[in-house]
Amino acid sequence: MHFHRIPVAKEGAPFIGIAVLAAVICSLLNWPVPAVVFFVIAVFVLFFFRDPERIIPSGSGLVVSPADGRVIDIAEDNTGSLNGKDVKRISIFMNIFNVHVNRAPITGEVQQILYQPGSFWPADRKRALLENERNALLIRSEDGMELTVVQVAGIIARRIVCWAEVGDRVKIGERFGLIRFGSRLDVYVPKDVSVLVKKGDRTTAGQTVLARNGSK
Repeated sequence: MHFHRIPVAKEGAPFIGIAVLAAVICSLLNWPVPAVVFFVIAVFVLFFFRDPERIIPSGSGLVVSPADGRVIDIAEDNTGSLNGKDVKRISIFMNIFNVHVNRAPITGEVQQILYQPGSFWPADRKRALLENERNALLIRSEDGMELTVVQVAGIIARRIVCWAEVGDRVKIGERFGLIRFGSRLDVYVPKDVSVLVKKGDRTTAGQTVLARNGSK
């Protein structure tokens, strides 16, 4: 019989360790109720920080989802875009039950990273787009297409993690960061790119094709 390990993001290790340690201590002190509570917390945190492998689609000109979640808005809007050009924004909301590891939507070089502190309004509200803490990456593909992907904190999410740096070359579907405990991702694609999802669609990071470059 073969057992498959469930990958877990390393950022979750301290939280999991603390919860497990607390559960063990409570058990040794014969405090059953707190022990169960901390054990449940440990299981939830382990579930939250899970990081499963994904099958990345092949093909030219594809833009894949950077996050698991639900498409909450598609609009012609450059608010938050780093290239300042006419773009379409695809917004994806992640609840606390989604995988929160973020993946690169295209293959290319990271041209710019801009972190902005802010508020922590519920991530599925428009106010979050304008006021919440965020981290934006501008990625340019080999064929010159520029795309901005923005990690946005939410009412519970209070920690944005980005492993990518300016000058890094990222591959489509490659992990580049995560957001803890509920948030959103905004993807800004050029106006001439064909969007293949609609509001309400569920997305899987690294697998769901959000758009295709119309010039391909």
